[in-house]
Amino acid sequence: MLQVLACGAVVFPGLFFALRRLLPCVFKHWSDADVVLISERLVSSIHAVMATTAGVIVVSSCRGSVISDRHWLATYFVIWFGVPYMTYDIFAMYLSHYHRFRVKGHEDYKRHSLKTISTFVRREFLLVLHHIALLTILLPVTLFFRREQGDFFIGCLFLTELSTPFVSMGKILIQLGLQDCWLHKANGGMVLLTFFMCRIALFPYMYWVYGRHYDLPLYSVPFHLPLLTNLGNACILAPQVYWFVLLCRKGFRLYRRSRMPEVQPDVQPLADNPKAD
Repeated sequence: MLQVLACGAVVFPGLFFALRRLLPCVFKHWSDADVVLISERLVSSIHAVMATTAGVIVVSSCRGSVISDRHWLATYFVIWFGVPYMTYDIFAMYLSHYHRFRVKGHEDYKRHSLKTISTFVRREFLLVLHHIALLTILLPVTLFFRREQGDFFIGCLFLTELSTPFVSMGKILIQLGLQDCWLHKANGGMVLLTFFMCRIALFPYMYWVYGRHYDLPLYSVPFHLPLLTNLGNACILAPQVYWFVLLCRKGFRLYRRSRMPEVQPDVQPLADNPKAD
């Protein structure tokens, strides 16, 4: 087990630090904050592709009985890559936060300190809480409390990562100065679609599948499940709804901005401008 965890603990930090060395060689004008942000997003996308692939494999393998069918990836992907990634990602998010404020010239960010860490936790509290909840809820459930059942639903939870590459792509396109191109707009639509389908609608779908297995109507499924199961799902779903609302607001602002006519500056022709000389 320790060797497996060590393997995952090497993969993601190794990719992150390799990208931090490689990107400045290609984009020489980028600051440390830019390099760390893009490195973090690229590693997140790699993990998301891995998790989504594992989720598709598990879900497609357990459609016979969503309760009793098994697939080894449902447990071992969490151990091999889930736990190491969530732990690494908290560190990577802190580094991104630290370099962003250091580049802006904040006095407290000349070096790492307890103050910079506490500021990061306060500013990114929901993200940090989300990662900790996955480590403290999903891990014990996956390893100890499932009684070797429900691999299908673990696979469904892996599918929540499908939206991550699109979210990361949006940040990368902005960093490259391509926020006004058609690709950024199309990517924004995919962010909203995949986020809603795989991070919000997925939870009612899992309840529906569970109810169909036991011949229960959807509204009665929560009363058939243990209280801790419902609370765990609510803890995972609540921040997803909040983030989706933020994404919708941002998308609406960008849409309104794109529909507004550009105001041409009232500038005299150069030949008639007395300050041209």
